[in-house]
Amino acid sequence: MKIYGLFIHFRGYRPSRYNSSMSEPEPLQPVDYLLIGHVAVDLTPTGKQLGGTVSYAALTAQALGMRVGIVTSAGEDAPLHTLDGMQIVNIPTEQSTIFENVKTAHGRKQTLHHQATPILFDHVPPIWRDTPIVHLAPIAQEVDGAMAKQFGSSWVGVTPQGWMRDWDEKGSVFAKAWENSEQLLGQVGGVVMSIEDIDRDLELVEWMAHHTRLLCLTEGDQGAVLHWHGDRRRFRPVAVEEVDSTGAGDIFAAAFFTRLARTRDPWEAARFATHLAAYSVTRVGLQGIPTQKEIEHCLMEVLS
Repeated sequence: MKIYGLFIHFRGYRPSRYNSSMSEPEPLQPVDYLLIGHVAVDLTPTGKQLGGTVSYAALTAQALGMRVGIVTSAGEDAPLHTLDGMQIVNIPTEQSTIFENVKTAHGRKQTLHHQATPILFDHVPPIWRDTPIVHLAPIAQEVDGAMAKQFGSSWVGVTPQGWMRDWDEKGSVFAKAWENSEQLLGQVGGVVMSIEDIDRDLELVEWMAHHTRLLCLTEGDQGAVLHWHGDRRRFRPVAVEEVDSTGAGDIFAAAFFTRLARTRDPWEAARFATHLAAYSVTRVGLQGIPTQKEIEHCLMEVLS
């Protein structure tokens, strides 16, 4: 893992790797898959764990053979060593974005205890601004949605859950409308969201699908529905015993974006991502990142 600090100057910034044994900063290298958003520190009954869309999607893209870069903001409380082998541009912050999720009889109660530094397009190093796949992955309104149109030569995918939640003065998280969604939907290559993100409002899904190129709605153990060119198809997952569904949607998104880039076939990308995400729920947390055996099995299925 290479962690770069970000220093803002009047004419931009200078990313550099901190290492006392190095006389000069190690320069950034090009990547295939760029993630922009906060990693999260999740408070769980067993302690602090790394979470957030960026973490799950980055590890999935890496498992699929992508060179991964991350632009995020995390404090010393975040166990970034989990993202080994990736280049990370980290915007300074005292504390990371911290979430706590508690299961109740009425569903999940989510609390935001802290929000790290917001991310702007100026934080993205020039060498990464033409990355083939750019994944905007907000979890707490930290990503400037206007940057989607600034990646002129990249395919931009979005998981918008962080633009569809707000919180009160106590940090209690609640759903909100995605502001300026119509404009952003028209600028990106594809959108992946869960049915919980839109409170099961299928009319809203139809409206969004009409305003963007590709829209994939994940529905837990029911699989996913892909909207493309006025058509829609449901993809059923493989039958598994669920242990923990945390991060499954993020794994789906990274698998979908990556497979789409390689095949140019949205239907095949959705099939592949649905099956790969299903295997992820058989393990807890980041242990659900796809294994090489699972990836190979999902790839072989299309040939059988």
